Amino acid sequence: MMEVFETNDCDTTSSEVLMKTIKIMQHPAYENPYEWSTDDFELGRALGRGKFGRVYLARERETGFMVAMKVMFKSELTKWNVEKQLLREIEIQSRLKHPHILRLFTWFHDDRRIYLALELAAQGELYKHLKAAPKGRFDERRSARYVSQVADALNYCHANNVIHRDLKPENILLTDDDNIKLADFGWSAHTNSNKRKTMCGTLDYLPPEMVDGKMYNDSVDQWCLGILCYEFLVGNPPFLSPTMQNTYDKILRVDIVYPRHLSTGAINLISKLLRIPSSSRITLRDVMNHPWVLQMKK
Repeated sequence: MMEVFETNDCDTTSSEVLMKTIKIMQHPAYENPYEWSTDDFELGRALGRGKFGRVYLARERETGFMVAMKVMFKSELTKWNVEKQLLREIEIQSRLKHPHILRLFTWFHDDRRIYLALELAAQGELYKHLKAAPKGRFDERRSARYVSQVADALNYCHANNVIHRDLKPENILLTDDDNIKLADFGWSAHTNSNKRKTMCGTLDYLPPEMVDGKMYNDSVDQWCLGILCYEFLVGNPPFLSPTMQNTYDKILRVDIVYPRHLSTGAINLISKLLRIPSSSRITLRDVMNHPWVLQMKK
């Protein structure tokens, strides 16, 4: 049964949080095997639409716990031959537990659909906030804070042998308290060797080693973080071009134009991430400790 409801977590008092926590701990699924199904959730309004299905606001019936329920049709997944990609996404995201990574709580399926119960990031895609910002870009303080949080999330991924490979504003969500949640692990890879060759991701964010068809490692995420930082501050990625080939050429030349409004600190960080060879890119910990990031976060 479809029920329309609203929620505002900001209005929740500490006593209500405590009571809800106690209720969650009393759920049969808490630290026990449990077979989840559609009977456990009430679906509310649609939050968004993707290629293979929709995302709904949902409430777990017994505890009232709110989630974002991603509902995908098996027929669409089969049509596009992405079954293995989805299973890899589920396997990776279900194991990642970090303050700036969207949690996958559980998943289940019926005859026609697959359901992913995801952490609710109430403010939705960061991309829409970027486009709605003055002049279509974030100021340096906001950009630096988001970049630091993304770097923290990616550093955790790399420590767990996961390469995200599709970093962009559309794959980052925003919480009510203005913190980021890294999401969409559909192109992610779990690899102990830290060596891959698959070309994947989004055109404007592709690192030069992918464009060249070379082997690459998790430093592709540092390149993408540099692109992301630039897009936060400028409003569009640095290698945006009329044609795919023009974009490829600019990437391989690292042909970047820095607008005058960018500070020297921001330019310094971006230039240290967008480097060839990949081994010369600064580490994610160095990103979090970069003078521009630390200064802007004060």
